[in-house]
Parts: sequence; C-alpha cells; structure tokens
Amino acid sequence: MNRKILIWSITAALAGFLFGFDTVVISGAEKKLQLLWGSSDMFHGIVVIGMALWGTVVGAFFGGIPTNRIGRKNTLIWIGVLYTISAVGSALANDPITFAIFRFIGGLGVGASTIAAPAYISEIAPAKDRGKLVGLYQFNIVLGILIAFLSNYLLNNIGENAWRWMLGVEAFPAAIYTIFALTIPKSPRWLLTKFRNSEAISVLQIINPDQDPEKLMLEIKDEMDNTVPNENIFLKKYRFPLILAFLIAFFNQLSGINALLYYAPRILTEAGLEESSALLSSIGVGVTNLIFTLLGIFLIDRLGRKQLMFICSIGYIISLSLVSMAFFFHWEGNFVPIFLFMFIAAHAIGQGTVIWVFISEIFPNHLRGSGQSFGSSVHWVLAAVVPSLVPVLFSTIGAGMVFLFFTIMMGLQLLFVIFMMPETKGISLEELSKKLIK
Repeated sequence: MNRKILIWSITAALAGFLFGFDTVVISGAEKKLQLLWGSSDMFHGIVVIGMALWGTVVGAFFGGIPTNRIGRKNTLIWIGVLYTISAVGSALANDPITFAIFRFIGGLGVGASTIAAPAYISEIAPAKDRGKLVGLYQFNIVLGILIAFLSNYLLNNIGENAWRWMLGVEAFPAAIYTIFALTIPKSPRWLLTKFRNSEAISVLQIINPDQDPEKLMLEIKDEMDNTVPNENIFLKKYRFPLILAFLIAFFNQLSGINALLYYAPRILTEAGLEESSALLSSIGVGVTNLIFTLLGIFLIDRLGRKQLMFICSIGYIISLSLVSMAFFFHWEGNFVPIFLFMFIAAHAIGQGTVIWVFISEIFPNHLRGSGQSFGSSVHWVLAAVVPSLVPVLFSTIGAGMVFLFFTIMMGLQLLFVIFMMPETKGISLEELSKKLIK
C-alpha cells in the first residue's frame, strides 16, 4: 500500500477518534451532572445528553454542503475547530443550558465528520484497499470510545470537578488533529468534479504513480456525462442507493448501540454492579469494541461487506436476546457484562466496521457528500431519539423490554442483508455507480 495514502487516511480518520471520544465521554459525567443540576429524567435525557446528539443531526444534515462546496479537506479542518471549542466550553460551563450549547457545537463536528472523513478516504483509496482504509475511521471511533471510558475511570475520583476534566481533556487531541488536517492534500475526485484538473492530476500522480491519471479522469468524466446539472439524490435513478443508505443507518441505531455506549455505567449498575465496577466494565466494553473492530477491518476486503453484516446480525440476535432475558429473569452480577461484550463484538465486526465504508461507496462522486449526508442524518436522528428515551423507557417499561425490541429489529436487519444488500468489495467507485444506479 502507498505509504502516503496510509498517512493521509489515518490523518482524516482521526476525526473519528474525536467522534468516539466526544460521543462517550459524557457517560462518566452524566449522572453527576443530573445530581448537580437537579434535572428530571426527561430534561436530562433531552437537553443535557440529547443536545449533543441533535447537534450531530444538524451536522450530518448540513455537512454535505461544505463537504461538496469547500471540499473534504477544508471541512475536516473546521471539524477540528468545532471539537476544540466544544471541549473547552463544556468543561467551563456552570449551568445546563450553556453546557448543552457547547455540547451541541461538538455534535456539529461529529455529524459533519461522518460525511467528510469517509468521503475523503474512499476517494483517495485504491479499490482493493478501500474497505480497510475507510475502516480506519471506525477504528478511530472505537479507539476514542475506549480512551474516553479509560479517561473517565482515571479521572472519576479527583474531586467534585472531575466531570470538568473528563470533558475538557478532549481539547488537546482536537487541537492536534486540526493541525494534522492542514497537511493532507485535497481529494482528487472532488477536484475533478470542480474541473480543477491540473491539481487533481498532481494528487493522483502521488497516490498511484504507476497508473495513468488520465484513465481515471476519463472514467469520472464518463460518469459525469450521465448526470444532469443540479440533480440531487432524490431522483428516481438514485432510489436504490438511497434505500440502502437509509436501511443500513436505520438498523445501525435500532440495534441499541448508542443507547449502550451513552449509558453503559447506568445499564451495568441497573444489572446489579457497583458504580466503580460498572465504570471498569465500561472499559471492557471499549476494549472488546477495539479488538473486534480490528478484526472487522482485517476481514472487510477479504470476506466483503455483506458477509460481515450477516455474521453481525446473527451475533446481535443471540446477544441481545440474552441481555433481555438477563433483565427479565434477574440474572444479576457478571452475566450482563458478558452478554453486552458479545453484543459489542457483533456490532464491531459488522455494522460498526461496514456502515461508513458502505455509505461512502454507493453514491456517485458528484453526489457522494449529499448521499452520505442523507445516510448520516438518518443514523443521527435515530441516535438522538433512542438514547434520549432510555432513562424514561428504563423507568417505565423496563430494560428487558427495551432490549427485546432491539432483538426484533436485528431479526429484520438479517432479512435486509440476505435479500437486499449488494456486495461492494474490490469494485471501483465509478463501476459501483453503474451497477447501483438504475
């Protein structure tokens, strides 16, 4: 693999590290903040926790605009700025509204990163390595999740302002990432869609000096010749990739993954563990996520996206069934953490590794930002709704019923994988466009 492509891919994927850290760091502080500000379950779930998620929805919904207009690289730089502002502001906040505003700003960065980073990497990667390189974004997400769980555990007992340090430390990696993002080149495929041919050729010659850049330019030109000015992803010919993006994002969140990551200590405490043991088990969730994401990245260009989704669907159904039964039949103690680790493993090797790769592959170059914005918006609307409802649902219908619902949803995902999902491994982005656009 070209060393420069790897370095550029890792740099862009670091946006995922901040995504993972920012998303999960709140789990160590959320109970303290609810006590500190005396918030009701509804206010706490929707405002204190939920505002970051709604920021992510807005970032995902509108993130395709800067990704297409100012480019993948410039969008990645601004994402780093948003993360830095959010971390500092959240740590210094003295009331829930101010706190929610700064968490919303961080959410904008998370949402936009799910568009710009996978789009950038998919557009610089050779087809044979595209899965593992875009998968680096997901690897960095789970690495960020693990470091956030570990950071929360280490900072938990440093005093009454521990929550400020938990949230504020993100400013350091955010600033470093922003500087790194300044060093990467612009996406050659984005440059070609803007008719900046000479710049695109320069980057293409660095990416693959053994391949004639004119050949790729002709393929992209051929793809663009089949488009009409100002078209959008909602035209009839793009219906199939649109449905695919919707369903993979829908099922990703209806597995309950974000509900678990946001409330891991609370769920484990509900299952009978002491608070310190629950925080320590949360680190186990992060380690399991990291290991099986690495396995997923190793396999994604070997077995393919569809096969990994099939494996994870079976794993989801088994593990979520066991978690639901544990709450129904009061299997307290060590059972629930084990079942949750199984669930995390199933997610990491399948949906976690596949989703951002798959969505970045199925739309044509000139609509990739818009298509990813649609898929990410579906993902993040549900990621905002589901965790926001968890405190209320746990206190009303109970954890067992919540996890039973997630199990049923994963049965439907298995049908989607078997009957609808195409395989995309090893196929160039331009060739995929021809296959999927009717």
